[in-house]
Amino acid sequence: MSLDDVIYVICLLACIGAGNYVKKIRDETQRKTLCSVLGILVVVVVSGFHSLHCAISVALGTVCVLLVHPSQCHLVTFGVMFGYLVFFRLVYLFGLPAVPGHTNMIQMLLTLKVSGIAFERNAAWKRLRARDEQEKNTERDVNSEPSIEITDYDVELQQLSATEILLYSFNYVGILTGPYYRYRTYRDYFEMPFKDHAPSVQATIEQLKWAGFYCSLYLLANYIWPLDYAMSDEFYNDRSVLYRLLYVWPTFFIFRARIYTGLTLSECVCTMAGFGAYPDEADATNGEGPRKRYQHLKRDADKHNYNFTTIVNTRVGDVERCWTFREGMKHWNVCVQYWLAVNVYKLFPIKKYRTLATFLCSAYWHGFRPGHYFCIMGAPIYVPLEDMWHKLVRKDATGTRRTVIDVLFWICKWWAFSYLGTAFLLSSFDSIWRFYSSVYHIGYISWAVLVALGLYLTKLKKAAERRAKRAADAAGDASEMKQKAQ
Repeated sequence: MSLDDVIYVICLLACIGAGNYVKKIRDETQRKTLCSVLGILVVVVVSGFHSLHCAISVALGTVCVLLVHPSQCHLVTFGVMFGYLVFFRLVYLFGLPAVPGHTNMIQMLLTLKVSGIAFERNAAWKRLRARDEQEKNTERDVNSEPSIEITDYDVELQQLSATEILLYSFNYVGILTGPYYRYRTYRDYFEMPFKDHAPSVQATIEQLKWAGFYCSLYLLANYIWPLDYAMSDEFYNDRSVLYRLLYVWPTFFIFRARIYTGLTLSECVCTMAGFGAYPDEADATNGEGPRKRYQHLKRDADKHNYNFTTIVNTRVGDVERCWTFREGMKHWNVCVQYWLAVNVYKLFPIKKYRTLATFLCSAYWHGFRPGHYFCIMGAPIYVPLEDMWHKLVRKDATGTRRTVIDVLFWICKWWAFSYLGTAFLLSSFDSIWRFYSSVYHIGYISWAVLVALGLYLTKLKKAAERRAKRAADAAGDASEMKQKAQ
């Protein structure tokens, strides 16, 4: 591990330890201030003078959220925050020192937080405007539709202050590795008593066990199959094509183990502080938080069972066990996917390009290196292929045949993840092209063949279904004529 990695892990562990102390502070204003002071301290320790980027971008975003009219603030803030990523990542072109990787992660999360609160403000403003228009119509038409429900949170979003946005942005919970959480989740932490009754210590200990397990797997696998070897001359000159092709499996396994370790530790920061805890009755989901009314649950907060679903960023067991690529994506980095789904996919004006726009935004958010685009933009290629073969051979299969097909889909899922994920890790175009060329681009070629074969078989299947339908219709007509003749 590099020195930066050591500092990063120490900061994560320190944030976990701080949670128990932070939760005991009774004055919510003091607690809120301390949480942000700790967050700023962590940013400075990890980033040094590069933390100025974080401060400048949040200041610019805050100005956009507050001074631009709510009807446009989300678009302007999105443009400013995502636009700053260009300068942030290409700062070396201006003669300034390149930004370290861990600062990049901090900046990525700040981008989602600040632009996310602008999107929330815009959505709340639309609901308020719709309610006002509906009330005007109600005065003229007594049979009008029921009034649109407006919450205190919708009103509060229109009255945000710069201080609140800054405190939310630099809250130490999630500042390093996430997870992304809404401003509402942040607000509830200080206004609701749920944190005092959630099983924080038990949840943290359980997650720490898993983090240790993932870290052990990472260290062991990385020792046996180091990524650097995949960029060495020996790897290409002395190893067979089959060896190079199979090397993508341990390479992506190492990547997963590393990510699982970091994300699980980041969840421990949340659980130890009681952050993101909601009663089961609130029906909380990843990233979004409660989907049902929950404010009344604070009256008897000690009588409920709690969960931390809101801040679970990756459902590791589901990622590993699910059969298909599509399912795997749904369980990976769930909180960020929530942000992308709500703020990009659902709001993109051209419906048929929504998926493409969402994946492009995700790739751009991750970085400008070719590996990000080779990997993330490979998903829109593979998923339709998988869907097509699902309809052809898996959808109607049952029993042993279905089990065998499921296993084949699972193998293909991890092959696709590993093949595309290797590009993410190799990063540069030269390294990616060298590797893919050394295995004769077998991944893309095999997928192209499967697409062509799938289209051909789909055509035959539809033709057979049409013939069967015509035969059934003819048999029905013949039967009807026979009954009339009788």
